Amino acid sequence: MKIHVLQHVEFEGPGMIADWARARGHTLATCKLYEGDVLPLVDAIDMLVIMGGSMGVYDESQYPWLAVEKQHIASAIHAGKPVLGICLGAQLIAASLGAKVAPHTHKEIGWFPIVVMDQAIGHPILSGLNHAMNVFHWHGDRFEIPSGAVHLMCSEACDNQAFFYADRVLGLQFHLEMDASAIDAIIRACGDELTPSLCIQSAEIIKQKAAIHQTRHTLFRLLDNWAVLHA
Repeated sequence: MKIHVLQHVEFEGPGMIADWARARGHTLATCKLYEGDVLPLVDAIDMLVIMGGSMGVYDESQYPWLAVEKQHIASAIHAGKPVLGICLGAQLIAASLGAKVAPHTHKEIGWFPIVVMDQAIGHPILSGLNHAMNVFHWHGDRFEIPSGAVHLMCSEACDNQAFFYADRVLGLQFHLEMDASAIDAIIRACGDELTPSLCIQSAEIIKQKAAIHQTRHTLFRLLDNWAVLHA
């Protein structure tokens, strides 16, 4: 299968999602929206992955392609395509499904635990995953859970961390796909956001924890579950 990846900034690519795709015999085609690439035709999509970025879903005046992208995501979902969104990608999915996305009361940056919601325990999309785990965050916005979606996870700093819609559309506010080099890249690009806060860790702590908390296995298991459910 061909996985189409929508990328918004140079420093947030598919990361370990590409490793999973190769291991499972899939191919990747990356659409770099920040370079003006044309969105893939919906009919040509086998699976759609929407990456993160430093902009917000509401920044259409500065990034006009966001409006077109949201329409494209809605069309892909309506056409029954499997869709995965990471951070901004999840927010774009939520907005495409009519849910509100807005700046949160605070940013959440660093390694913090997420917890599976009581109503999501036992859901097949989470099969084999721990009910609580430490994951990497870098966001300042918050999405509402779209109508009809299952609310999967929360964190202390942000109540809505993940949702699953129509057994094929998965939105993750956090990052499982970033290895140490990807985390270094986002720190270089957005390090000015690392201001002291209970919900923001320093670059040094983030890098130290990146060496401890490995998310590759969790990512692969979650993507395998996603692939089985929409097969």
